[in-house]
Amino acid sequence: MQRSSDTIGTIAAALAKAQAQLVNPEKSSVATIRSDEASGSERSYRYAPLSSGLDIVRKTLSQYEIATVQTTSIDEAAGIVRLSTVLAHASGEWIASDWPVCPLAETERPQQMGAALTYARRYSLFTLVGIAGEDDMDARDLIAPTKPSPRAEEPPVRKTRGRPNGGPPHPNQTFSGVS
Repeated sequence: MQRSSDTIGTIAAALAKAQAQLVNPEKSSVATIRSDEASGSERSYRYAPLSSGLDIVRKTLSQYEIATVQTTSIDEAAGIVRLSTVLAHASGEWIASDWPVCPLAETERPQQMGAALTYARRYSLFTLVGIAGEDDMDARDLIAPTKPSPRAEEPPVRKTRGRPNGGPPHPNQTFSGVS
């Protein structure tokens, strides 16, 4: 849920100037997601640690009198720990975002709660300032295969059983890149 002060013109102008200078942090860490399926497949992705993103964000936003503040709270009604990230401008204007961190039960396992909090801090802050800190893993399922363009110098291919020359599918089939 996004929240803000009654007016945001000054902070929006300052943030726009800051965003022109912000760069995405280097994706210097790698995480592996193990599948819960019987296949045991794994997917890896690169991401920027929170610390490197904070360095970039603080250095750039401070030039435009914008501070970042991240605090946690307990939402007993929902049974979760929440993270609030605030961008506060010297004018008094502010923009904030609230993110769920983890169920209250996770507070009994500080390492899991800490990992969830770090993840939430990174996502929340990077989203508010408009930078990317990880590979876009969600888009992978949306990628559609493309057919290679035929070359004029190649002879026509004889098709057998729906495949070129009875062999495996076309080896030059390509996929669009993921940003």
